[in-house]
Amino acid sequence: MRKTLQLGSFFTTGTDEVRQWTIRVGTKAPQAAGVIHTDFEKTFIQAIVCNFNALKELGDEAEVKAKGKMMTKGKEYVVEDGDILLIKAGAAKG
Repeated sequence: MRKTLQLGSFFTTGTDEVRQWTIRVGTKAPQAAGVIHTDFEKTFIQAIVCNFNALKELGDEAEVKAKGKMMTKGKEYVVEDGDILLIKAGAAKG
């Protein structure tokens, strides 16, 4: 059904939560950030990206970084199904 509806997902992680977010296939990083909070889309700077399969294969975040599989992506990056994102955004204007 997800394929038919052209849905994908990405993940965010924190010290006490891992969360899956649903997006349409072809969504760029700023719009994916906007799914989390609209201010993140407006103030998007970059996304630190790790694909789930790389993490699964290498075992942990340190190894992913060591193998150069952790990537910094900008506003034109199309989020892939299974990406793990760390969103960097500026301060919201008040």
